[in-house]
Amino acid sequence: MFVQRTRVLQISLLAIFSAFVVELVFGLVSNSLALITDSIHALLDSVVTLVLLLAARWAIKPPDAEHTYGHGKIESLGGLIGGIAIFLIACFFIYESINRLQSPPPSVLPGLFAIIGGLYTIGIDFFRIILLRRSIKKIGGATLKADFYHAFMDLGSTLVAIVGIILVSYGLYFGDFVAALILGILLAALSVKLVYKTALDLTDVISPDLVKKVREISMSTEGVIGADSILMRKSGDTIFADVTISLRGDTSFDKAHEISDSVESNIKNKIPNASTTIHFEPDWEDVPIDAKILEIATSVEGVKGVHNVSTHKTKGKTYSNLHVMVDREINLFSAHKISEIIEDKIQQQIPDITHATIHLEPFVTVPENFNKEDVETEEKIKTILEKYPDIKKIGRILSLKFENILKIDIDCSFDKELSIEKVHDLTSEIEHMIRMEIKNSVITIHPEPD
Repeated sequence: MFVQRTRVLQISLLAIFSAFVVELVFGLVSNSLALITDSIHALLDSVVTLVLLLAARWAIKPPDAEHTYGHGKIESLGGLIGGIAIFLIACFFIYESINRLQSPPPSVLPGLFAIIGGLYTIGIDFFRIILLRRSIKKIGGATLKADFYHAFMDLGSTLVAIVGIILVSYGLYFGDFVAALILGILLAALSVKLVYKTALDLTDVISPDLVKKVREISMSTEGVIGADSILMRKSGDTIFADVTISLRGDTSFDKAHEISDSVESNIKNKIPNASTTIHFEPDWEDVPIDAKILEIATSVEGVKGVHNVSTHKTKGKTYSNLHVMVDREINLFSAHKISEIIEDKIQQQIPDITHATIHLEPFVTVPENFNKEDVETEEKIKTILEKYPDIKKIGRILSLKFENILKIDIDCSFDKELSIEKVHDLTSEIEHMIRMEIKNSVITIHPEPD
């Protein structure tokens, strides 16, 4: 878009400069002070358009070490300069009109030749107004708006000059000056509006409705439970937004990243020129206490895994139990140190927990690829299982070997009326007996009802 703006401003600059040359030549030939004055105004407008062109070109530059948000603000600065220039010119018109109203009529009157020069400028002004108006609707930009106001001002001042020439020819000397006064006041109002808007852009003003829209888009994204901190600013055509969203505290990092991508995509769909950065924070308010404990324990250095997290209340007090897996090679002192850290963190972050009981377990990494072990090992396991009368049926026994680790999977059936607590105790005892017999084994027993 910046490239398109520079092209439009280049065309506008050539057009208004040609109007300056024509008006100056025709004004000097016809001895028209009004036309010569208007040509000087066209020259000044050419200079202002050149400033706007340079501002638009500088705004194209990509972000660098000193301008991490890019150079879009330069365009707003160019619009501000253009607006101030319009205001000064309008003040000059007002001053000149009042001054001429108090002066005697001119002795030399301009003629048809001066009117022809003015008509050429009017044609140029109409061309610029149409070109700039279409470009503003299509690509926007503060510099194009500033140049559009300039073109409008040029048209008005040239019309005033021509009307003045015609009225002076009929002896109505003051008509030219009254029209110029009205034009000056109108242009002053337009320039103040432009200066005010571009000055606000430079101070990073942003529409509250736009911030509200971004918040609503964020909150409507599945998984987001809050969007409190939203920082926004505009640079050129780009709207930068830093959005902080709240997610459930037990949300995984991958899921949190997925939700953040969805928020960013939804904002981009509704606001195409937005450049969004999403930050996410955990919110534990409505998360079950077991999930909080799991998150706390998992975050402690040295913890390889956490399972069987449970909480219960007794006599108004809350207690928790959890199984924590640590490296099987570390000693008891180091493992106990990890459990103390977990207990302290739970106490600090969940004061309602009176005490946390931590069951330490060795963590064994089970490889994916195994070599099948010999039949002798499976016979040893079957011998151990046959010692337990509660086992009604021995099913599949699969032993897979990887380096010095033996992975054993056992299917066996128990009485269907047996309590799950009893089954758990039996399987734990069986696993222990097998490990006593077969070293470096990782055992999984799958109990089934008989």
